[in-house]
Amino acid sequence: MDASGLGQQRPSLRRDPLLIGATAWTVLAAVLFVALAGNTATDTLWQVRTFWFFQLPLDALLAYSSWRVFRIATGATRRFWRILASVASLFLFGDSFQTLLTFVSKPGTWSTTGGIVQSACFTLGLVAIVLAMLVHPHPGRSGRERLAFWLDSATVLVGGAVIAWSFAVKPGEYNRTDILATLGLGAVALTSGFAAVKMMLSGNAPMRRIAAIPMIVSAAFTMIGLFLAPPAVGSLPAYVYLVRLMPSLLIALGPRIQELIARFDPEPFGERRRKPYSLLPYGSMVVAFVALIAVMPHGVDVRLWGVVVGLGLICLLVAGRQLAAFHDNTDLIHKLDTTLAEMSYQAHTDGLTGLANRTHFYVQLENALERSAGASVLLVDLDGFKTVNDTLGHAAGDTLLISVADKMRAALRAGDLASRLGGDEFAVLLRDCAGPEAEDTARRILDALSRPVEIDGTTVRANASIGAASAEPGEGAGALVRRADVAMYAAKSAGKGTWKRYEAGMESAASY
Repeated sequence: MDASGLGQQRPSLRRDPLLIGATAWTVLAAVLFVALAGNTATDTLWQVRTFWFFQLPLDALLAYSSWRVFRIATGATRRFWRILASVASLFLFGDSFQTLLTFVSKPGTWSTTGGIVQSACFTLGLVAIVLAMLVHPHPGRSGRERLAFWLDSATVLVGGAVIAWSFAVKPGEYNRTDILATLGLGAVALTSGFAAVKMMLSGNAPMRRIAAIPMIVSAAFTMIGLFLAPPAVGSLPAYVYLVRLMPSLLIALGPRIQELIARFDPEPFGERRRKPYSLLPYGSMVVAFVALIAVMPHGVDVRLWGVVVGLGLICLLVAGRQLAAFHDNTDLIHKLDTTLAEMSYQAHTDGLTGLANRTHFYVQLENALERSAGASVLLVDLDGFKTVNDTLGHAAGDTLLISVADKMRAALRAGDLASRLGGDEFAVLLRDCAGPEAEDTARRILDALSRPVEIDGTTVRANASIGAASAEPGEGAGALVRRADVAMYAAKSAGKGTWKRYEAGMESAASY
């Protein structure tokens, strides 16, 4: 079946039974959170049991879809999905263990914060996902760009910790374990969101944007869950349970969407446009300042010092990022200067001989006439060039033209400009040069061209006719070149190896 047939059979994401089922499952959990809401220990018990039990099918969907994508992917993308599939299996094990504990643990110890086993599985898995996103290769990235990427990641990591410390943690109300768990979760959650965004913007992403968006949003829900109420034992509002369940749904949706894309799209992991900068680290600095303003009214306490330390670290990291960017910009400017120089050279130069082209010759002639009237022009036309092309071939003709250009350069004074106007016609600009000096230069050129060259075993002599004209006061470039052209045709009519000078309306000829 051809690709068009596959495209016609691609299922709609809105009609996928697993996506619909996962969403309906989460809606059912929300209904139960509201129905079980109350202030009694039994109410809290069943809310917590519902919270953990409803995680399991979502974890299973994450594991199933990740393994399916892993089987399709190749290279670095395949490695990323192997890690994600392993992490999903780890999540499923940890949440299953925690669900079992909620049914057998003692009253008064139920919480949305997992025990040692679940917390270890979750922390290890989340760190593995973040690292997998951070180390995913991006083609063409230099060493300084990789350093800048890691500095950005560290900046966001510190920013997440500052946010968690300022708004989600109230020292003195929770024990040290809860505080450290909140700090770690907030920092890693924000960093995972940053890593996902950066990975999508940097090109060569292991998933499509539509699949990554739910996983990015899940980090935001994780942070929101911390702001609503830090992890603690006791009753929580129904909406807090729902907000904390949402990351499990969103993380599971991403791989399922990518699985559907990979199953029917011939290029499911195509490269995307690379964005050369990131504003997220500067966003971390802004939120750190906001956190500082928020905690300052409460006086000098542990929270204030934590925010100050975090803000200082962010400033140092951003400074390092700017230094790396400064070096990158210096390299970019150097490359730009080189490119502009090459473009200028190509725009002003004949590609075959390396002499100035017609456009550059006329520009320089106009400039010379504006500065001084003491300028002369030589027009050089090769005799018999068509015969060389016809008998020896165009390659031999090109070799002859290159040889003529080299001989002309050697015969000129410093400051004079040789150019190729096209075909076998050349022009020479003689700056600050009167008639007699122009005659001397014409003789030197004819003498140089009279020496034969060897082309593919054949001796070839480049005969030429030269017309010379010296500028009159107020004369323009066009008029001066026309006079030199008239003199050149007069020389060509007089015979090979001659030059002709046109000055003050008078013609004089000399044989060489």
